[in-house]
Amino acid sequence: MSAAVNRGRAVLAARQQAVQTFWSERTPQERKLLSIGAVVAGLALVYAVFFEPAWTGRSELQKSLPELRQNAAQLQALAREAGDLSRQAPVQVAQMTRASLEASLKARGLAPQSLSMTGEYARVQLTGVPFASVMLWLDGLRREGRIAVQEAKITAQTKAGLVDASLSLHQSPGAVR
Repeated sequence: MSAAVNRGRAVLAARQQAVQTFWSERTPQERKLLSIGAVVAGLALVYAVFFEPAWTGRSELQKSLPELRQNAAQLQALAREAGDLSRQAPVQVAQMTRASLEASLKARGLAPQSLSMTGEYARVQLTGVPFASVMLWLDGLRREGRIAVQEAKITAQTKAGLVDASLSLHQSPGAVR
């Protein structure tokens, strides 16, 4: 390793000697101009690296600060609203009954082949109904009544879009009993 250090020192000494030779060959007026040029170049480099990015960033931050403050206020308001909503009692939904299921089926234009209630469970059989209507009906039950599908058997018919469906439904806890 000392050989590498010695080579590095030799290269550095040679370059230093070349700079000294170059400098000694210059007239006092040239030396003064080169010195002033080096100072100006150094100041320009310091400005370009340190001051200009900070100054530009500061001015951009001042321009965007009102918008950022408004966004922060909106986030705080949303956080307060979320906290208030989490402290509220959950909305109680009506208990799943045969009448409520029949009404929701009728509202979607579905006629069940059979509908039976056993305790907290309901069994619905549909024949030759549009698949999209069944999915919309089930989505409505889930959103409005916290009713989940426990078991589903859906069979496509030969006519496109029509299905036969056998569904077991259960209402999630938290509904009014």
